Parts: sequence; C-alpha cells; structure tokens
Amino acid sequence: MSWIVGALLFWAVAWAVNVALARSPWHGSRAVRVAVPLIFGLTLLVLWQGLVRGLEVNPVILPAPTDIAATFANSTDVLWVDFVQTVLKGALSGYAMGCGAAFLTALAIDRSAFLTAGLLPIGNFVAALPIVGIAPILVSWFGFDWHSKAAVVVVMVFFPVLVNVVQGLREADAMQKDLMRTYAASYWQTLVKLRLPAAMPFVFNGLKIATTLALIGAIVAEYFGSPIKGMGFRISTGVGRLAIDLVWAEIAVAALVGTAFYGIVAMIEKLVTFWHPSQRVG
Repeated sequence: MSWIVGALLFWAVAWAVNVALARSPWHGSRAVRVAVPLIFGLTLLVLWQGLVRGLEVNPVILPAPTDIAATFANSTDVLWVDFVQTVLKGALSGYAMGCGAAFLTALAIDRSAFLTAGLLPIGNFVAALPIVGIAPILVSWFGFDWHSKAAVVVVMVFFPVLVNVVQGLREADAMQKDLMRTYAASYWQTLVKLRLPAAMPFVFNGLKIATTLALIGAIVAEYFGSPIKGMGFRISTGVGRLAIDLVWAEIAVAALVGTAFYGIVAMIEKLVTFWHPSQRVG
C-alpha cells in the first residue's frame, strides 16, 4: 500500500510543479517546454511502478518499469539486432524509396491532367486498404527478409506523401504565377523558385506522417513472416513465450526511435521553412 501512496503523492507534487511552470513568466521558454513533458512522463512511470508494486500485479500482465529497464539493459545485443533489421533495413529504406517515388510522381501529376484525374482517386483507394491485408501478399512476393518489409513501408508512405506534395504544389497563388510569367520564367524555373518553396510546409507534413507509418508498417509486416530477428518478430514470439518484459523493451525502442525520427524531420522542416508563420509562433 505504501507504494501506491508514494506514487500518488509524487503525482500530486509533479502536477503542482507542472502547473507552476505553466503559469510562470518563463512558460514560453524552451526549457519549460521541454521540462513539462519530461516531468509528466516521469510521473506516469512512477505512478505505473507504484501501482504495479502496490497491487502486486502479475508481471505477465504488466511488468514494472524497473523490470522493463533491467530487461532492456540485459538484452541490448538482441535489441540492437532487431533495431538494425526493422528500422535501418526495413523502415528507413522503405521510407526513402516511398517518399522519393511519391515526390517524383507528384511532379508528373502536376504536369498531367490525366494523371491528376486518374491516379489520385486510385491513391485514396489504396491508402484505405488495411495493412494486415497488404502485408501477407507483399511478404509472399518479396520473401521473408527485410525487402518485403520495405515494400510494405513503400505502400504505406507513398500516398500520404503524394497527396501532400500535390496539394503543396497548388499553394502558389495566381498572382505569383502571373508574376513569374511576366519574367518569362519557364515551368522548371517557376517550380524551383516559387512553387516548391511554397509547397515545403505540405511536403514536410507528409514526411512527418510517413515517419510514424514507416515504423508501424515495418513492425506489423514482420508478423506475417520474418527471419529470426526483427522487432515485430520479437514482439510476437515474446507474447507467445510470456516474455512480456522483453515485449515492453521492444515497444520502448520503437517509441524512442519513432520520436527521434519524427523529431529529426521536424528539425529539418524548421530549418527549411523558417520563413513560414507556423515556425515563428512562440
């Protein structure tokens, strides 16, 4: 019972600290913006630990954060092999190919009314297909190694990025296009100097959405066939062996990788679209 009381007291103190920081004169500073979610996250972990220990929850149902951390520390070799297989080989390669293909296809669509009318509706249809239906087919086509996982990622990220890039290329208004024509600018000069810069907020919106889809796609695809390594493979076999602490360790790796991946893309976006009003807020 003392574990529960201690966790609840920590929650109350952390809540009061976060409220004080949010109301302080420095609430808009970068330090406070970083501190508030960190304190909140640490509070959730302490509350989790206290409730699991205090209520004596079976580790098979929900292990304590300290048990997960111990498994994480003792399984770094396995986690690294799974990280390389799923993230570096499957997710990142599929992300690069899918986003690159989507960008080039968007340029082709921009030049062709036929593709605009024909490909985008098909894209919306394919984007609505469930991954659990696509993944087994692609695994049977490309084999059990990382190539099939990359193919699943390509399918998942292609159309969200495509739609955002196509929409972004339409952002330049008619007056700006008329001005470029008065300068006798060619299509490619207008594209590079006007339309692509105007499209960048939409492009990065698609790229940020794709970061999450890429990792999810690579992990889920491993459920339908994989060599004896990979995050999805380890999660599925860990649940079967009741090694739930290892499953949570893999989930922690996925969460950290996904957050870092999204953060890197958002950081690049801030550098590229520094002129956009959304980057000057706060």
